[in-house]
Amino acid sequence: MNRHVPTAMTLAAVLVFGIAAAEQAVAGTPVYVGDAKAALVPMHTIDHSLWHTLLAKYVDSDGRVDYKGWHASGPDQALLDDYLNHLSTASIAADVNTTQAHRLAFWINAYNALTIKGILREYPTTSIRNHTPKLWGYHIWHDLKLHVGQQSFSLDEIEHQVLRKMGEPRIHFAIVCASIGCPRLLNEAYLPDRVDEQLTANAKDFFSRSQNFRHDVSGKRFYLSAILKWFGEDFGDGHSEVLRRIAGWLPDSTAERAALGNAVSISYLDYNWQLNAQSAQ
Repeated sequence: MNRHVPTAMTLAAVLVFGIAAAEQAVAGTPVYVGDAKAALVPMHTIDHSLWHTLLAKYVDSDGRVDYKGWHASGPDQALLDDYLNHLSTASIAADVNTTQAHRLAFWINAYNALTIKGILREYPTTSIRNHTPKLWGYHIWHDLKLHVGQQSFSLDEIEHQVLRKMGEPRIHFAIVCASIGCPRLLNEAYLPDRVDEQLTANAKDFFSRSQNFRHDVSGKRFYLSAILKWFGEDFGDGHSEVLRRIAGWLPDSTAERAALGNAVSISYLDYNWQLNAQSAQ
């Protein structure tokens, strides 16, 4: 059997392939936020006031974020890190004093704060989708991970493995992927004693915006955000159940009656993945 003797060209190709393979091995390495804590506290004791202060400073009433200003402020980026580190101290173990409201507020805030951290890490950027590669490389939804207790959670895991399993569909109008097509990012923290009220308010705000909901009365058709297409099963089993579930959040009585009566067809609107930055940026 003849042995293959590498030429200079094939040696160069092997070298290039080796470098590329090494780069791929590094790409996609998780980026951890917070620390794995040895001493944990019950989730209901977590204080969200620091996050509340940052939101009030950098998010307007439409949910648009001053990423430019936040990115330029080393102290406020450090405060965001402090808050995320504080979240890391929470125990995910069952506790008699940690209610569903505590868990909802905690994980919604965690998702949104981790998203902001991820965008500030990449800023300037025009879309979160710039950081969600299809093949390999760092993927913001999978590789950015927040330590909570003794575990780490990606954005994808917080959404699908934690929040969606709570059986509360209004989370889809609260967690924000830093895009214009997302629901409004509240300029206040979600709080356990107000989370139900806040979720309903943001659900109603969501459907009040033409980018998320339109009603063609004469054509008997609803145009809904793609969020209702992607996560329709969280709102009910089938067309009529979804309509009944969202009816109370719709912006007028005509739309509500049409939804309750299952009297409309549904089309889905294009999703706007552009960054939810304030207009001056």
